Amino acid sequence: MRVREADLRELMDDPRCDERMLLRTVRRFGLVNRAVSGWGAIYRSRLRPYLRSRADELREAPVRILDVGCGGGDVTLTLARRARADGFAVEVCGIDPDTRCLSVARSRPSEPGVTFRGAYAADLVEAGEEFDVVVSNHVLHHLSRDQLHELFAHTDALGAELALHNDIARSRTAWGLYSLGILPFAPGTFLFTDGLRSIRRSYTLAELQREIPPGWTVTSPAPFRVIATRSSRTTGGV
Repeated sequence: MRVREADLRELMDDPRCDERMLLRTVRRFGLVNRAVSGWGAIYRSRLRPYLRSRADELREAPVRILDVGCGGGDVTLTLARRARADGFAVEVCGIDPDTRCLSVARSRPSEPGVTFRGAYAADLVEAGEEFDVVVSNHVLHHLSRDQLHELFAHTDALGAELALHNDIARSRTAWGLYSLGILPFAPGTFLFTDGLRSIRRSYTLAELQREIPPGWTVTSPAPFRVIATRSSRTTGGV
């Protein structure tokens, strides 16, 4: 655990993996994310203050939010629902290059203002698209150092005023707790093996701090979590 195992491959990243197990895994991401990802706190402390700071502008056009590597779309939908419940006008787009994962996202009950697209962030940059907010969940640990730097660069190129890239922080304690806690949800999925491999592939706080470009910060908002952020707008706090 002292060294990030960047060459360790997750089973679900194999294009030849068992598709039924993959789809079961993606469908259960919502349970895992609710337990460990902390998007409720992130929304309250970071995204909601930003939306409030845009309140006057929202009368003219909704805030555009991009969820990179959205998988089964549970985080995409969660953010859209929370924003709408607070009265904010948003358009939320989830992107993922894996059409199998997108099939799960698109099978969920539709939500006004939410779309899912098969694309990489680079594709949107090339198309000249812009978003006010760019987020990701459990994406950073999948990336090589070069890909990580590309994600930060693409986030900037998309014009985001607020960026929130949320991920696991590697530790022995996280590995041990996850190996026990995931057991009831793991049968028939890749959640056990891939979750432990994700932890071994993930960055520590210090490692991620060394990789961020100027203008970005990395913090640990909760135990076993890291979040890389950039904001070009003063929101006035929570």
